[in-house]
Formats: sequence, structure tokens, C-alpha cells
Amino acid sequence: MYETLEEIEYVVKQCNKCKLCKNRTNTVFGVGNPNAKIMFIGEGPGADEDLQGEPFVGKAGKLMNEAFKGLGIKREEVYIANIVKCRPPNNRNPEKDEAIACMDYLRNQVMLIKPEIIVLLGSVALKNILGEEYGITKSRGKWIIKKDIKYMPTFHPAALLRDESKKIYFWNDLKLVLEELNK
Repeated sequence: MYETLEEIEYVVKQCNKCKLCKNRTNTVFGVGNPNAKIMFIGEGPGADEDLQGEPFVGKAGKLMNEAFKGLGIKREEVYIANIVKCRPPNNRNPEKDEAIACMDYLRNQVMLIKPEIIVLLGSVALKNILGEEYGITKSRGKWIIKKDIKYMPTFHPAALLRDESKKIYFWNDLKLVLEELNK
């Protein structure tokens, strides 16, 4: 395990543990407050994220930023990361071996940041963090507590772009996160 986020990021930039490293422009490590109370975990970088080396900067990220603004969440106060640190081709879901290759990096990030709440954005994040038995539609909006961390599964912002009816659920789930944090 690494002592600092900078150490992990340095190792991630050199990583070749899976085939995703072959086509990346940049690794996408994570951004935000290293002492964040809330951490958001998505599935993996898209094209915009791969180009800029930062998570959630494309259309889904812009939508997430709008929700943050509406709820009074400052992006620089939270921490945002993904299951995988390199872009899967054609924005497909990360394969199991790819997720496994990155999981120690993510676990180490969580251990160093020590968030009170982790928001799992979408099914890929939910299944890789909490287990294959969880489904996003049934789990979203419900607190799941494991190892003293409170998890809030919700829809991935990209899903909201495909189906606007999910926006209200996403909004309500983030409101639950803020209520819990302010207890």
C-alpha cells in the first residue's frame, strides 16, 4: 500500500497490468479534496476524460456539476474517481480483469481519503465495490454500510443523459447524501 495519493498516481501512470493501457492517452486517477467526506466512484473514463486526464469532464460530468451546483456541493470539496483508470475502448464497460487490475489503486485511494460516504455511480461501480448480487435499480437510494463506510448507490450521470426520467432519482439520492452528512 502507498502512503500518499501522489505515490499511487505515479504508479498508475506507469501501469500496464491490463490491456486498457495500450490505447490510453492519459490515465485518469481521480480529483478533488484528499480529505473529502464524500467520494464519488464511477466506472471508467470516456473520451473527454482520457484526453484531459480528469474524471467526469464530458457530458455526464457537466450534468453532475449542474446537480452539485443545485445542491450546493462544491466539486473541489468532494473526491471523484473511477473503477478503472484508463478508458475502455468505445466507452464499453470495464471487463472483470480490468476492474480487478485497478482495484488495489482504488482501495488505497479510499484508505487515504477516508470518506464518510461513497456514492457509487451506476451498476459497474456498485457491482465492483459491493458485489455482483447488487443491482442498481433495486439498490439506488438505499444506504448500504460495510466496514464503517456508508455507500449510496445511484444512477450514473450518463444514464440520465439516456433517460431523463432518472434525473429525479439521482437528485433525491444526492439529497439523502447531504442529509446524512449534515446529521
